[in-house]
Amino acid sequence: MIKNRVVCFFSASQSEQPIIYRLVKDYDLVINILKADINPQKEGYLVVELVGTREQFEQGVNYLKDLGVRVEPLSQTVVWHEEICIQCGACASFCPTGALEITDREKMEVSFDNSRCVVCGMCLDCCPTRAVKLHFEVA
Repeated sequence: MIKNRVVCFFSASQSEQPIIYRLVKDYDLVINILKADINPQKEGYLVVELVGTREQFEQGVNYLKDLGVRVEPLSQTVVWHEEICIQCGACASFCPTGALEITDREKMEVSFDNSRCVVCGMCLDCCPTRAVKLHFEVA
C-alpha cells in the first residue's frame, strides 16, 4: 500500500462530477480530504491523501487526468524551527489538525507532527518569531 498526498485543481464543470465517489468505487482508493476550496464560480482545488496499491493510485490519477483535472503532488510542507520558537502556543490555537500542539500545558511546550499537517498555512501568520515557515520541495 502507498499513501500519497496530491492537489487536484478543478474547473466549474469538473466540480459537479462525482469524482471522489468514482475514486472509491471504481479504483478502491481510500480518500482522506485534507483541504478543499471551491470559489463561487465552482472552480477550486482539493488536497487529498490517496491510499491504495500503486496500480490503484496510478489508475485513479489517470482517471482524474482524463477528466481534465490537473493533479500535482503536494509539493510544499510546513517546517517548524524549534530553536527559534518561544513556546507561546499561538500556532497550536490556529492549527486545525493538531499538527502543532501544546503537549505539556504546565511547561507550555509546543510540538509539531508533520504527518498531521495539511499545509493550510494558518500557523504562518500567527507566529511572532516566524518559527513556522513554508518549505517548497524541489520535484
